Amino acid sequence: MESEQTQKYSFVAKAFHWGFILLFGYGIFKQVDELEQLADQALLEFELVFAIAFLFLLVARFIYMKRTQTSSLPANTSKLQQYAAKIVHYGMYMCLASISISGILIGVLYWSGIKSGSIINGVIGVHEFSFTLIYVLIAIHISAAIYHRFLCDGVWNSMVPFWKEKLD
Repeated sequence: MESEQTQKYSFVAKAFHWGFILLFGYGIFKQVDELEQLADQALLEFELVFAIAFLFLLVARFIYMKRTQTSSLPANTSKLQQYAAKIVHYGMYMCLASISISGILIGVLYWSGIKSGSIINGVIGVHEFSFTLIYVLIAIHISAAIYHRFLCDGVWNSMVPFWKEKLD
């Protein structure tokens, strides 16, 4: 039986969450390894469309979640833990937006003929740093989810459709 204080996320919220995992995974799988690969016009166009669509969906997800959903953290969760959860969630949104925006900038710069130099190298640096940071934030997010799974406080059940907690 689900606790009164356990927030059950909507179907749309869960679809956004799990859909982004698939979309991000696909982006990693098909990523461009070398800048010179963007010389292929079809690949460059695909990368730009993918990054723009990803950014659009990210903004839509953020707006939807802010307007319609609340945290599933129990009311007795410490302020420090609530603050840490917000930092990780907002950090993930910022990193994903940064990855998309810097990817778009890389594509536009390359398409404009700027294929080397400090400007494109700087944007590539932001892109790579954002990827490194998102991996750290994802690891923290997953670790926190598993932590809550073992607490049996309902947080895990609010978003994850498997390995359900047994709640009192």
